[in-house]
Amino acid sequence: SPNLNAFIERFIRSIKEECLNRVIPLGEAHLRELIREYMAHYHAERPHQGLGGALIQPANDHATEGPLARRGRLGGLLNYYYREAA
Repeated sequence: SPNLNAFIERFIRSIKEECLNRVIPLGEAHLRELIREYMAHYHAERPHQGLGGALIQPANDHATEGPLARRGRLGGLLNYYYREAA
């Protein structure tokens, strides 16, 4: 039944739409690296609707004021914007 495990189905949809549908893996090692990078982005840099736009594992080292910086993953496919310490 399609509603058996909604959480994992939502995660699979997210990783497919945000990562795997945009890159052609060139082998098993490349696919593992794509998934590793996406998981780091998913847990520490991606806002989640179910958490009210919060991060799962927020970093405490970002400032609330200062210049805006961008961290790109997978060659700019995934981006995370944060404030650098002044």
